[in-house]
Amino acid sequence: MAGPMRMTRRALLLAAALAAVPAPGARAADDPYDVLRRRWLGIALGAGYDPAAEPYASRLARLGQQAREFQAGMVPAPGSLWPGHPFDPPSGITFGYGRLWTMAQAYVQAGTGSTGDPGLLADVLRGLDHLSVTVYNPATTPYGNWWEWQIGSPRLLTDITAALYEQAGPARVTAACAAVDHFVPDAMLTDYSGTSTGANRVDLCRSVALRGILGRSPEKISLARDALSPVFPYVTRGDGLYADGSFVQHTWVAYSGTYGQVLLDGLGRLFALLAGSEWEVTDPARQNILDSVEHAYAPLIHDGLVMDCVNGRAISRGYLRSDDEHVLRGDHYHGQALIAAIALLAGGASAAERERWHGRIKGWIERDTVEPVLTSPQFGVADLARLHAIAGSPGPAAPEPLGHRLFPAMDRAVHRTPRFTAALAMASDRIAHYECGNGENPRGWHTGSGMLSWWPRGRSDQYTDWYWPTVDWYRLPGTTVSTKRLSDRAGGEWGAPKPDVRWVGGTTDGTYAAVGQHLKGLGSTLEAHKSWFFLDDAVVCLGAGISCADGVPVETVVDSRNLGEDGAQGFVRGRNWAHLEEHGGWLLPYGGELRTLREDRTGAWSDINTTSTDERRTRRWQTLWLDHGTDPEAARYVYVLLPGASRAETAARAADRHWLSVLANDAGHQAVAVPRLGLMACTFWRAGTVGDLAVSAGASVLVVRRGRTATLCVSEPPRTGAPLELVWDRPVRAVTRADDGVEVLSADRRLRLRVTPGMACATHECELALG
Repeated sequence: MAGPMRMTRRALLLAAALAAVPAPGARAADDPYDVLRRRWLGIALGAGYDPAAEPYASRLARLGQQAREFQAGMVPAPGSLWPGHPFDPPSGITFGYGRLWTMAQAYVQAGTGSTGDPGLLADVLRGLDHLSVTVYNPATTPYGNWWEWQIGSPRLLTDITAALYEQAGPARVTAACAAVDHFVPDAMLTDYSGTSTGANRVDLCRSVALRGILGRSPEKISLARDALSPVFPYVTRGDGLYADGSFVQHTWVAYSGTYGQVLLDGLGRLFALLAGSEWEVTDPARQNILDSVEHAYAPLIHDGLVMDCVNGRAISRGYLRSDDEHVLRGDHYHGQALIAAIALLAGGASAAERERWHGRIKGWIERDTVEPVLTSPQFGVADLARLHAIAGSPGPAAPEPLGHRLFPAMDRAVHRTPRFTAALAMASDRIAHYECGNGENPRGWHTGSGMLSWWPRGRSDQYTDWYWPTVDWYRLPGTTVSTKRLSDRAGGEWGAPKPDVRWVGGTTDGTYAAVGQHLKGLGSTLEAHKSWFFLDDAVVCLGAGISCADGVPVETVVDSRNLGEDGAQGFVRGRNWAHLEEHGGWLLPYGGELRTLREDRTGAWSDINTTSTDERRTRRWQTLWLDHGTDPEAARYVYVLLPGASRAETAARAADRHWLSVLANDAGHQAVAVPRLGLMACTFWRAGTVGDLAVSAGASVLVVRRGRTATLCVSEPPRTGAPLELVWDRPVRAVTRADDGVEVLSADRRLRLRVTPGMACATHECELALG
């Protein structure tokens, strides 16, 4: 153990050199490669903070302690660098470089207790040489996980070489460059396909750009910069960012929260690195990335967390077996990583964008009471310095925006009201039921079967506190499932399990929404038609055509709430309603037998992730469900979710027979009317008529009346692209506005429209003056 930290003259000089990194937009008369290398270190290691002040001092001291432990345990051997961590497992080489990077940071950063320690430097270089000679060199043919060779290891190797450039010497720099050239050949960046797309492409460019800087190769830097361009345009299929704000990775998986974070973080670093240099990223399409902060990512962040419906298999990670302290990798962990990426990207944004983003970041910092952002253990000093600077800057914190956002390309929806926030996850022939792989998330089978996650205002810990290790995977909230037992990884890995259905999606006016899912069960004969109608203080949930021949019961899970370690929240049932203290209420306005269960469930993260700890914990659960019986035919349900409602509010709404009318609920049509909102919302699974609305093909329709005006919204979730006609059988004085794709055929005693919908399930609006 080191004694009290004293800043030696060598340490002070090293710290001053790092603090003197030029601003990203500045041009220097210095060697351009050295300028960029030092700028990269400023981005990676931080600048402008006091290493003797908190939270930096304790973070740097912990880094130094960890580095000394790694140094003491390093024993180079033919197949490993540390005993018990051979190169053969999926990430064994990256593991070794990760520990060396920790040691290198402790050497170059002030306040670690090992700053400038020649013995630590010698051991880092010894470890680099061992990896280079033994395994990570041009004579090795890659085996195992491609990610380790092409992303994980080169990213760390180039960081270490940049930090120790002078100390490493020309031979080690040349060896590092040769290794990157071998494992990340130019062809990886000239063809936008396979594993070189989306967030993976950004990671590859990051390593190649830094290799170009280290090897003084303008061609390599240009290659990395130019290879970013395919990431910028909106895509219409496969990996990437969609115009509707969706982000997909691995072709079939909604991944804004983890792979999307990697993409934003990597682009933020590269934009800042190359700004003002001859290799600056000037492609105009980069604006799509900047726009995505507010359009694609912010809607999915709630009080500092990012919704698990866009975290893919990462929901299973929890507490990993790693060198880090016991850090929970849950929704707040992923959300804070995304917030830090936005803070980084802000450096390359316009002044107006930066001001808005900083307001959002301040709001997330203020509202995250589960894991305080400004002391989050996942961050090093660089991210902490950026976030503290934003928190202390002028300008107000922005509140969470209200309203509804549909993400049709990834089958997701987010609803925000003053009382609650909700997120809906669905699956189709475009988006997988779930993703598993690398020993992660083997039981996520039903997470795309209409799972409805929700948070009452001021509560953001529901899915954080050991939710996934202890949840009943057959009773996820909002889902309709066959209780047929499934094997781990059922349906296949990497997004393979997709239902052969098209009708998934909805329409919204930005405040309310109608969303539907034609559900086919995973590994099951189950089929159902499910609709959600999102209101100002409620979600109306309808199911119809529920059929199955698996020989087991079928259930619709009204809800399943995690009450914590020893939750004693009161649960009360009335006639056709139920209420859970601190959470909210549920209604069965048309009756039905609501089954309930309060139970303690025990699990470990290692149950659902082979790299996680075996520690087991117990959580108490309150589950509510509707039993459709064994092998149902055309079963149906109606229930209403009232998040954040009090017991009295729930009982009063249950007693009000006039606030809601269910106009249709069968396998052809599902529709509701809410008179106090002037709202009618319809899911047309096929052509037909509901009340005074008729359509010529499958569609989602929403009508909201306000006085003598109305807004009509329509989309075509089946995505045929074929024109459809809509008739509203009521007097209309005029159409005051109509989106492109909406043709007014008549507007007098009744409204008749022709909608040409396109293939993206976009909402088409028209505004009406009523007769």
